[in-house]
Amino acid sequence: MNPTHTPIKLLLICLLFVIFALSASACGSSNSSSHNDMPMSAHDMPDYVQQAPPRVQEAYEFAVANPLALEFQPCYCGCGAMGHLNNEDCFVKEIKPDGAVVFDNHAAGCGICVDIAQDVMRLSEEGKTPLEIRTYIDSYYSQFGPSTDTEMPLS
Repeated sequence: MNPTHTPIKLLLICLLFVIFALSASACGSSNSSSHNDMPMSAHDMPDYVQQAPPRVQEAYEFAVANPLALEFQPCYCGCGAMGHLNNEDCFVKEIKPDGAVVFDNHAAGCGICVDIAQDVMRLSEEGKTPLEIRTYIDSYYSQFGPSTDTEMPLS
């Protein structure tokens, strides 16, 4: 082995190691999620989600992983008075530009919000379109209270 090549090889190996270590730490250091990352589980969410029943945890996980599924679905718990525009708002307050999720604790204590999200999950799994799901949500939940001001899905 040529002794002059050893320092260069060592430097390249160290450089690759540093690049790998930085990329691995960047992926694992955040306690938030973006819609482009791997799905967030309840144990990565705020305490009020971690301590909630499994149905609530599943609904929060679904809201983060499937924001468009809930964006076109209204909520009928009266949360429109809080500024909510759809069922997603009951779970997620904001998605930051870096993809970090800011949660809303409202759904953690609201059975109607969670029930709607659970129905959206179930109906989506059954292959229903967003419009078919919306029709169901409107017909079933309108008896419980005023609807949020939610746009209708196109299909």
